[in-house]
Amino acid sequence: MTLATRCPVCATAFRVNREQLAARGGRVRCGKCGSVFDGVGGLLEERSERLVLEPSPQLGLFDPSRRAARSQAAQDSDDEVVAEFLAEPEPRSWRSIVLWGFLALLAAAALAAQVAYRYRTEIAVLAPNMRGTLERACRALRCEVALPRRPELMSIDSSDLQADSRRENVIILNAVIRNRAPFPQDFPALELTLTDETDRPVLRRVLRPADYLDATRREALAQGIAPGSEAVLRVFLDSGRVRATGYRLYLFYPQ
Repeated sequence: MTLATRCPVCATAFRVNREQLAARGGRVRCGKCGSVFDGVGGLLEERSERLVLEPSPQLGLFDPSRRAARSQAAQDSDDEVVAEFLAEPEPRSWRSIVLWGFLALLAAAALAAQVAYRYRTEIAVLAPNMRGTLERACRALRCEVALPRRPELMSIDSSDLQADSRRENVIILNAVIRNRAPFPQDFPALELTLTDETDRPVLRRVLRPADYLDATRREALAQGIAPGSEAVLRVFLDSGRVRATGYRLYLFYPQ
């Protein structure tokens, strides 16, 4: 029985045999247009009329016995153009390999520098011996290695507000701020709100570290509050003519 398959691209029919179809799972190449297609899927039914069949030299693509002859014919044909997906890629020179390797290292170094700049505070906390290096680099880049700011690890252990008996309209705020983190932290800002008898706000003041630390302790700003330690505050404030009966106090870090 004659087996024939038809190219779905150019509709050319070719003679085939079972061994050729089984060689590469039925994949064959058209001898007319060069398309690779499923020869089994394109099989034609045997009919009474005689099929006009074309020779199929391209079946040698999947027939090991014909590959040598087809390769020689391709070399002898000056007009044949090799398809891009069949062409062998040109080997890269050692210079291009070195260049690409250098560019990859340069990109990795730039990425590492960006990460170090963005997370310089966290790096200084996790690796304290790196703080000096980071601070020197920041001096050149006009930045600073700030102390960590984790308000959830800071607390106001105690506070009280009282009037100054020696000066009218002056109140005294006493507070104890504790750093519960295992690393030093920056001094937080404080918000003091005075309230009336109905607990409504009548006066609000935001106190930054420079406002509540006296001159002798402002040098401690750079070191922050040591891990597990506390800062005792005593601040004198002018309340004006506001009559207050209560207060609220909480800490935060400005953005």
